[in-house]
Amino acid sequence: MCSNLVSRVLILAWLSAMTTAQTVTSQNNYKDALSKCLLFFEGQRSGKLPPSQRLTWRKDSALKDGSDIGRDLVGGYYDAGDNVKFNFPMAFTTTMLSWSVLEFGNSMGADHEHALEAIRWGTDYFLKATSVPDSVVGAVGDPNGDHTCWQRPEDMDTPRTSYVVTKEKPGSEVSAEIAAALAASSMVFKDSDKDYSALLLKRSIEVFEFADKYRGSYGDSIGSGVCPFYCDFSGYMDELVWGATWLYKATNTPDYWNYVRNNIVGDITEFGWDSKHAGINVLVSQWAMTDANNSSPFILKADQLVCSILPESPAQKSVTYSPGGLLFKPGGSNLQHTTSLSFLLSVYAGYMKANNKVVDCGNTVVVTPAKLVDFTKGQVDYILGKNPLGMSYMVGFGQKFPQKIHHRGSVIPSIDQHPQHIECHGGDEYFKSNSPNPNLLTGAIVGGPAENDTFEDSRSNVAQSEPTTYINAAFVDAIQYIHQVFRIKFHLHHLITLLHTIREHHAPSQWTLIFPNVVPIGGVVVGMLEMYQYVLCLLSGRVTSLESLVCVTSRQVLSSQNFNDKIRNYTLYLLDFLGVRPPSIACTTSLTSA
Repeated sequence: MCSNLVSRVLILAWLSAMTTAQTVTSQNNYKDALSKCLLFFEGQRSGKLPPSQRLTWRKDSALKDGSDIGRDLVGGYYDAGDNVKFNFPMAFTTTMLSWSVLEFGNSMGADHEHALEAIRWGTDYFLKATSVPDSVVGAVGDPNGDHTCWQRPEDMDTPRTSYVVTKEKPGSEVSAEIAAALAASSMVFKDSDKDYSALLLKRSIEVFEFADKYRGSYGDSIGSGVCPFYCDFSGYMDELVWGATWLYKATNTPDYWNYVRNNIVGDITEFGWDSKHAGINVLVSQWAMTDANNSSPFILKADQLVCSILPESPAQKSVTYSPGGLLFKPGGSNLQHTTSLSFLLSVYAGYMKANNKVVDCGNTVVVTPAKLVDFTKGQVDYILGKNPLGMSYMVGFGQKFPQKIHHRGSVIPSIDQHPQHIECHGGDEYFKSNSPNPNLLTGAIVGGPAENDTFEDSRSNVAQSEPTTYINAAFVDAIQYIHQVFRIKFHLHHLITLLHTIREHHAPSQWTLIFPNVVPIGGVVVGMLEMYQYVLCLLSGRVTSLESLVCVTSRQVLSSQNFNDKIRNYTLYLLDFLGVRPPSIACTTSLTSA
C-alpha cells in the first residue's frame, strides 16, 4: 500500500483544510501578532535610525547622548512612553529577546531577521555603555526632567544626564543584567557573526566580574537617576546568579555553574525586570533535567512555580485571575507579569516534553506539557482579543485595540506632519486631547485591563495604557511557541483530510498532490510532500483525533545528519503526540530537500 501511495501522483482538494485554518486564524493570527510584536521595538529606538526603519513616523533622536561625560552613548531603547534610556530594564528586554531566539529562532521565518535586528540594536548600545573598564552606564536622561515634559523624542531638550556606576559607586544589578544580555546574545550571533559573538561574550565576562567584585545597588549609587522608576527592590544577588547562569550556558565553564549552585536564590514565583528568581530555575532546569538526579533544587523550584500559577493546582497561589481568566499579580502594568510568566511556562513545557517529564502538584493534579501549552495559549488569546471586552491589547492587531496609549512619540504629530519644534509643554494639548493617537505604535502591548477585566483607554491611566519593551520582549516567546504548535496542528488537520480522501477514493492515479512548498522544522527546510509521504507510510491508514496533541519542539529529535532520517524521526515525534503507534512497514521512497 505504501509504495503504491507514494509512487502515484495524487490531486487533493486543499479547500476544506484551508477553510478550517482560515476560521481559526481569523480569530488569532499568531504569525501576524509576532511580526507586529517585533515591529514595536523600532518605535522605541533611540539614536540614528537606519534606512530599513519601518515605522517611518519616528526620526533620529538623542544624537548627543554621552557627550556630558565625553563618550558616545547614542542608541539603545526608550523603555516605555517616555524618553529615558533605563539600562536595567533595557538589558532585561535584550536578554528575553535573545532567549526567545535561542528557543524558537529557527521557526520564526522572516521575523527571525527582525528579532536579530532588535537584539543587536540593544547590544550595540551596551557595548558602548560598558566600553570603559570598571564602569557601566546605568541610564541616560534625567527622568525627573523628562517626566515633567510631554515632548516627542525628536524634540526633547531636557537634560540627557549620563548615570554611571563605578568601583566606588557600584551597581551590581544593572551590570550583571547587562552581562546576562551580552552572554545570551553572544549565543544568538554565534553562527551568523562569530567575531561579534566573541566580542559580546568577552565583554560579558568582564562586566560580570566587575558586577561581582564591586558589589552594591545602583539605586544607592545613582539615586534619582533610576529611582523610584526602576529601583531594584529584590536586591542584586538574583541578577548576579542570573548573569552567571547565562555565562555558564554560553561557555560551559564550571566556575560559573559552581557560582550558580552556591548562590541559589529563594523566591520561586517572581520574574521580571526586577526579579530573576523564577527565570533562573527554569533556565537551569534545561540541563538539570538531563542529569541523573532529577531532584535538582532548580527543577523542584520550577515545578513549584508551575503549581503556584495553574488555577487547578491545590498549591498556594502566587497569582490571581480576573473573571475573564487573565493572570494577575500586584502592582501596575499587569501584562508584564502575564507575558513574563507565560514565557517561562512555555519554555518549561518544551523542556518537560524533551525529557518526558510531568509535574505533580498533589491531589491528583498532574501537569503535563499539554496543560502548560493550553494555559499559555489562554493568556496569549486573552491579550489578542479573546476577553470580555473583545479588545486586543496589542496596538494595531485586530479590529478593536487601544487608541490613546500613554506614549509621547505616538501622541504628538510626527515631524512629517508638524515639522516645527515642540517645546516642553507644547505637547500638553495632545496629551489632553480625546482624539486617537496620530501615530500608530504598531505591536505595542499596553499595561492591560484591571482585575475585573475593565479597561480605560486613556493616556492619563498610565498603568493600563503605557506600553513597555519588557512586556513585548516576553510576549515574543509565548506567541512564537503557540504559533508553532498552531501551525503543526493545521498541517496535521490537513494530513487527516488527505488520509480520509485517499481512503475514500483509493488514490486514483490521475490525481496530483498539491501542498505548500516548504515548512521550516527545527532549522531544516523540509518539503511538506516528503513529510506527508512518510506519515502516510507510517500511519498505513490509522488516524486518531488531534485532541492529544499538546506541543511540538523538534530540537531534540532532529539530530540525525541524514535528511531522510530527520523527516522520519520528526514524523515519529508527531505520531507520538497523536498517540498512534506506527506500523512495521517498509517505505523506500527516496526523499530530497525542498
